[in-house]
Amino acid sequence: MHIEILVEDSSGEKLLESLLPKLLGMQGEPHSWRLHSYKGIGRIPKNLGRGADPAKRILLDQLPRLLQGYAKTPGIDAVVVVLDSDRRDRVEFLSELKLVAGRCNPTPNVLFRIAVEEVEAWYLGDREALTGAYPRAKADVLSRYVQDSVCGTWELLADAIHPGGSAAIKRAGWPLPGQKKHEWAERIGPLLEPDRNKSPSFAKFRDGMRRLILDQ
Repeated sequence: MHIEILVEDSSGEKLLESLLPKLLGMQGEPHSWRLHSYKGIGRIPKNLGRGADPAKRILLDQLPRLLQGYAKTPGIDAVVVVLDSDRRDRVEFLSELKLVAGRCNPTPNVLFRIAVEEVEAWYLGDREALTGAYPRAKADVLSRYVQDSVCGTWELLADAIHPGGSAAIKRAGWPLPGQKKHEWAERIGPLLEPDRNKSPSFAKFRDGMRRLILDQ
């Protein structure tokens, strides 16, 4: 089975590089995949992408065009789209995404998975991995986190593991926020164990990927 996987930024791509072999087996044995990272999430276009500029690598802006193309491409068995919910209502957002896929002809085999609120919730779902990567993580900050809550997830993680917390990252400004998220993916991602993660949205991703290859 070959899967095309779309993520909204390079830190998400780095995370999935570590996770996918744990869920699908080694690349090409027997399943294969290709990761595509974009430069932000964007929004679903009202005209479903007609006239969208392919050079602008904003995921949702390009999604209708991408799904239509994948559905017509031989050798692609499934598409997986991994997104942050941010402040969106997750159920409503998922319905909008499914509507985009349903309007393609032919309809692609697509799995949408949404991290609530941000992918940093998946790191916080595996405290053993997190503290393995950052042994000095502040336990009092971590104890305040309610799993998969909408609370400023990346900021809370930064408060727990970055000197000066999220305030220091925000004061420094771009590109430091993106650099730190990439670092977290590199350091925590390889230590994540899918079956001990307490994030419900991670569990949906994990179980969805496993079903995808079982149902082929």
